[in-house]
Amino acid sequence: MNFELFIAKRIIGNKTYKSSVSAPIIKIGIAAIAIGIIVMLIAIATGLGLQQKIRDKVVAFNGHIEITNYDTNASDESQVPISINQEFYPNFDDVEGVKHIQGVATKFAVIRTETNFEGVVVKGVGADYNWDYFKEFLVEGRLPDFTQKQNEEILISKYLANRLEFKVGDKFQTLFGNPLNDRPRIINYEIVGIYNSGFQELDAKFCIADLRHIQRINKWKADEIGSFEVFIDDFSQVEEKAIEVFKSVPSVLNATSITRKYYTVFEWIKIFDNNTYGIIVIMIVVAGINMITALLVLILERTAMIGILKALGSSNWTIRKVFLYNASYLIGLGLLWGNIIGLGVLFAQKYLKLFPLNPDTYYVSTAPVYIGWDYIILLNIGTFIVCLLMLLIPSVIISKISPVKAIRFD
Repeated sequence: MNFELFIAKRIIGNKTYKSSVSAPIIKIGIAAIAIGIIVMLIAIATGLGLQQKIRDKVVAFNGHIEITNYDTNASDESQVPISINQEFYPNFDDVEGVKHIQGVATKFAVIRTETNFEGVVVKGVGADYNWDYFKEFLVEGRLPDFTQKQNEEILISKYLANRLEFKVGDKFQTLFGNPLNDRPRIINYEIVGIYNSGFQELDAKFCIADLRHIQRINKWKADEIGSFEVFIDDFSQVEEKAIEVFKSVPSVLNATSITRKYYTVFEWIKIFDNNTYGIIVIMIVVAGINMITALLVLILERTAMIGILKALGSSNWTIRKVFLYNASYLIGLGLLWGNIIGLGVLFAQKYLKLFPLNPDTYYVSTAPVYIGWDYIILLNIGTFIVCLLMLLIPSVIISKISPVKAIRFD
């Protein structure tokens, strides 16, 4: 082993980079590994980051699982009330992994100003509402407080604020249709906060207000709501947990996962995985081919040395290992530079937001990145192993070299 390492170091240190033929090819091989790992890191980090951001935005407005009444209502408006006095509320102990459950209700309304109007969905929430997601979305003012007495505070989106020329502190009239009364109900809301999730489809629709207003307009009791929103710990188990929740609630209630309610959105973001896998395969193949070329050049340049080693009694496998040690060093060098540059770009994007995106297309204003050491380590180990395995095939050429012919080789 010491002999093999010694020869490998001699190849690397004394001749590899001095040869006018092998030096540029080896540099290209190292650059291919580095560029490949940079592209793969960026593809995985942005793909996962975009999936998580879009997923979190949808979950913020709906929860992971929605419990509703069985009815034919396909709109965003709550019509048939549910009693809040359920065995699974406020603690859903029957299903493991449920971290929070909250009662909400929604109702169509029209915001009216002196010069304009806009149709919206007012989402009524109560004291049990989880504001964690909207803390991140908040861009102006503060979040409403519905833990005390009924009030007219409301949270609207930046999209609606820009369209209606609103700012924090403004008051406006909101008209609610009332099926039990021909006259619409009017509530004068005060804007206490403005949020921006970047998901324009939802931002253009939802305002967050006091649940008690919806109950009063619909003539519901104080313990009646439109639906329950369930939050779980692990999003990857959302379909399984939705089935468990469905089996745990009364037969008159239905449970729907967020992935089914927004099927097209989640099917769209699944395409990112296919793109990422394709990029990884292409980059590894390109890097492997470049390393195969570099290894073949090294073998051809050192044909005479191979002949001498064989004449001295070295086996084919021993000599092959010498060149594989050399190739491992070059792969490691490419991975090192690739990780330095790739992670540098990712951290710069994460904290400096260098690369913007069109929110109308991607639902985010800047390219989000998810940096996880698990996939970084697996990606490096996998790339190293695959490239090294690809080099086993060209190294077989060493066993075909005749010592007599090799020593004469010029």
